[in-house]
Amino acid sequence: MGALRPWHIAVLVVVLILLFGAKRLPDAARSLGRSLRIIKAETKSLHDDDRDLAEKADAQAGYQPLQPQVQQGQPHPQQPPYPAPPQQQPVVDPVQRTRDN
Repeated sequence: MGALRPWHIAVLVVVLILLFGAKRLPDAARSLGRSLRIIKAETKSLHDDDRDLAEKADAQAGYQPLQPQVQQGQPHPQQPPYPAPPQQQPVVDPVQRTRDN
């Protein structure tokens, strides 16, 4: 009952020819082949993109900033490479300040 017999295939071909016509079947098959080729290329590019992102992430994981080089005969810089944040004054409540004066 579940076996595909040659006459099943013949009936399927006849139905397809009746539905689409003999002239449109080759065009339909050609466009189906192009669509499958495009899908295959896109899925391959997605896999390649994922692989490239993983390689870039591995390369950046070992990133360390360069240390400043000091030439011989010059003292080491006393300042840190980044400016220190400005010192903030403590916040005083205006009501409390008027009471103190």
